[in-house]
Amino acid sequence: MEKRTDLWGTLTDPLIRQNPVTLQILGICSALAVTTTLATAVTMSISLTVVLTLAAGFVSVIRRHIPDTIRLIVQIVIVASLVIVIDQILQAYFAEISRALSVYVGLITTNCLVLGRTEAFARHHRPLPAMVDAFGNGLGYSLILIVIGGLRELFGKGELFGIQVLPLADAGGWFTPLSLMLLAPSAFFLLGLLVWAIRSLLREQVEAREHTPPLRTEPAE
Repeated sequence: MEKRTDLWGTLTDPLIRQNPVTLQILGICSALAVTTTLATAVTMSISLTVVLTLAAGFVSVIRRHIPDTIRLIVQIVIVASLVIVIDQILQAYFAEISRALSVYVGLITTNCLVLGRTEAFARHHRPLPAMVDAFGNGLGYSLILIVIGGLRELFGKGELFGIQVLPLADAGGWFTPLSLMLLAPSAFFLLGLLVWAIRSLLREQVEAREHTPPLRTEPAE
């Protein structure tokens, strides 16, 4: 018999306390690659959340009919089919953003967050809890991408969604764009600082030490 699931906790826990990016370190490749602007970060967030939620629902519906020997193959086929649909929609209606995202939309198929939630949760729960869990994890993933994407675009260009927010020095303002923020290493450092900040506030997220240095002993006289 399946355990009853607290839907509210399942939805809200992945936002901060069990965030898949900052705590479980899942899906960080796209978090680093597509956050140069807020628009691409939001588009990637919506795409992954939709794919993850629908995939969890489909996997949960057929969970009792998937042989264990091919369960990963079935899950990947479901995810890949949804990703193809999302990619085609982006190419048809949001061509510029689709070009900016490049291959990273297709790589949702192999995103460890998507496969991790379908394998660890959706395969063992009914459709509603599975989709709530997937949607919550998608929101947690989206929160991190939007924060990083917003910071990088704001300080790298002085813009948000392509709209000038900070007056540029070249146009008589006071802000000089930090070009480093548009390079890949900046996303890595921002994500690291975000993880540090969250774990400083939520001490239960701090990982136990794998090695404890030996105590110093006073030399014998």
